[in-house]
Amino acid sequence: MKRNLKEIISQMTLEEKADLCSGKSFWRTKDIERLGIPSIMLADGPHGLRKQEEGGDHLGIYDSVPATCFPSAVGLASSWNKELAEKMGVALGEESQALNVAVLLGPGVNIKRSPLCGRNFEYFSEDPYLSTEMATSHIQGVQSQGVGTSIKHFAVNNQEHRRMSTDAIVDERTLREIYLASFETAVKEGRPWTVMCSYNKVNGEYASEHPYLLTEILRDEWGFEGFVVSDWGAVNERANGLASGLELEMPATKGVGAKKIIDAVASGQLSEEKLDLAIERFLTIVYRAADNHKSNATFDEEAHHQLAREIARESMVLLKNADSILPLNKAGNLAVIGEFAQKPRFQGGGSSHIKPTKLDNILEQIKQVSGPGTKVAYAKGYRLEHDEIDESLIEEAKKIALEADTAILFVGLPDRYESEGYDREHLRLPDNHIKLIEAVAEVQRNIVVVLSNGAPIVMPWIDKVKGVLEGYLGGQALGGAIADLLFGDANPSGKLAETFPEELHHNPSYLNFPGEGDRVEYKEGVFVGYRHYDALKIEPLFPFGYGLSYTTFEYSNLVLGQDSIQDTETLTVKVNVKNTGKVAGKEIVQLYVHDKVSAVKRPEKELKGFTKVELQPGEEKTASFTLNKRSFAYYNVELKDWHVEKGEFEILIGKSSRDIVLRNTVYVKSSVNLRKRVTRNTPLGDLLADPVLAPILQEMLAQAKRVPLIGDQGGGEASEMKAAMLKYMPLRGIVHFSQGAFSEEMLNGMIERFNRHV
Repeated sequence: MKRNLKEIISQMTLEEKADLCSGKSFWRTKDIERLGIPSIMLADGPHGLRKQEEGGDHLGIYDSVPATCFPSAVGLASSWNKELAEKMGVALGEESQALNVAVLLGPGVNIKRSPLCGRNFEYFSEDPYLSTEMATSHIQGVQSQGVGTSIKHFAVNNQEHRRMSTDAIVDERTLREIYLASFETAVKEGRPWTVMCSYNKVNGEYASEHPYLLTEILRDEWGFEGFVVSDWGAVNERANGLASGLELEMPATKGVGAKKIIDAVASGQLSEEKLDLAIERFLTIVYRAADNHKSNATFDEEAHHQLAREIARESMVLLKNADSILPLNKAGNLAVIGEFAQKPRFQGGGSSHIKPTKLDNILEQIKQVSGPGTKVAYAKGYRLEHDEIDESLIEEAKKIALEADTAILFVGLPDRYESEGYDREHLRLPDNHIKLIEAVAEVQRNIVVVLSNGAPIVMPWIDKVKGVLEGYLGGQALGGAIADLLFGDANPSGKLAETFPEELHHNPSYLNFPGEGDRVEYKEGVFVGYRHYDALKIEPLFPFGYGLSYTTFEYSNLVLGQDSIQDTETLTVKVNVKNTGKVAGKEIVQLYVHDKVSAVKRPEKELKGFTKVELQPGEEKTASFTLNKRSFAYYNVELKDWHVEKGEFEILIGKSSRDIVLRNTVYVKSSVNLRKRVTRNTPLGDLLADPVLAPILQEMLAQAKRVPLIGDQGGGEASEMKAAMLKYMPLRGIVHFSQGAFSEEMLNGMIERFNRHV
């Protein structure tokens, strides 16, 4: 329905306008009945709908309405399947319509700076390209159903420790290339209805009142047209926030926020025109939600459960498969060990906690999928409520393991280990889980470990087991998905969206996480995740992009559309992938770009493309990618823009970030000349490295033969020393050392000549 929003706003009192800028309740926006302005409901996501009944607990965490619990973002990202992310989004949109929710609060796209962050399960990746691509598909799926999304938490929210007061200190290039890049494409192409600001400060200013983030970047650069909503309780100074681009404060403040806005308008601190603009943005989304609401909408619970199972299958990552222990024989004798098999950990804690419509029991699913020919014994192994080792449970586990062909151990991180609100302190499994693995290994050689966790762990026990399946937090259908993979009814196809370090101290943020007091410095810069491990040549436990399959794949025929392009052009890349094994499978083809020579510090390689290819045995397909300027660019802080240095770039095709199988080279020409103006303090080495300016300098040096440092002093050690000193000597040094042979006037004339060519 077409409405004249400016006309509606003109009929509103100042008090009504100010009132609309905060919630009516914990989850609802305010309405104005006399003007036909409805109230809409927002609800937590992102991997399921957590609609809380009105009047529930004051933190809004418990007693939610049943909804499908899909795999959390850590798993979804490990599928590397954008089409599947969109299908999940469609399902979430359908459930939101059925439960009368207008905006789903998600997806979360904050970068996994440290594996210790307690909320990493809710975020996609350590890589901004993978993160923003998956988020874009998720957003498009949800919003195709007439339901809005709220991409979060904007921005630089990478820890739970002191998250409501901490100040993230991050340089401009790192901010752009890593932390904002995770949002950028999702905002530009996904076009979320809303953006949620984070609690923390960014470089000294709260994200809730940060004009550079909320207005200059989000709106002016990226073209965001919806409204910005605070994380619940994130507002510092309400009037400052509204002036900076924060339209909606949540939850309800019972008039506190409104009064601050009214007082700011009355004092002249805030113009009513700016308030009107905020209301217009807010009403645009409110009416869009109202117009797209589907009365009597329903969803198919069983179909969504099966979709959750499909997503879980593709989200899980096979990390080890020695002696091809997997898939298991359906006529075997199995020992299933670990309380997780009966009480699965299927989601993370905090505001994304979903009440599932149903929940698989892993042990029962194993029995069902394996069929009557498989003998299955079960032992508890440990107690989930604490870390203490129970020797009687250990002995019971060893007994059934000794009598089995294979032992499947279900271990991982209990709920209390990772959640919104606090960070982890280490990367180890609980002591009783570790002891279980070690004890069973004493009596059984054939061990498969299935992990339930939301973030990386260390595995000092890995040599004691033959198989490791990373199940992550697989949602309500994880039991069926695990059974499908263990017995080969499905082929593992997930790959890690994060690096698993050998040790905690190997990770890039180790010395600077979580900071001191309320200040955390991002001193690792752009070297986050695999970028760090590559740069320092640290071998991880498992690299970014890694994952095994029950089949094998071969790559061939890497073809670039051109061998030279302008940075304003696109480059087509094609590569053939063949299934050389005996079963059908899906392979994730990863494309990385390496700048061979750069004037700035750049990562060894960066992910710039990926696709998931499904292949039957013997089948071959061509994977295609299109690279653009951003594929080759870094953020230049002086230009305040993305810049491509001219030169050769390697196009790398990999099975993981550490398994590069094909490479080719393209020359990229830059459309921007970054040659700096020459001054009397420009080093001689900079000029000698410039093909245009070097001949001019050589001519100048020829006129200064009598300068002791520059003139011919023979070869050998003295010559090498002279060359080294010349490289970093400023131009003015020629005058100083020439003993009158080269004057200031001559120097000024030469500088003028240099700058005519800049």
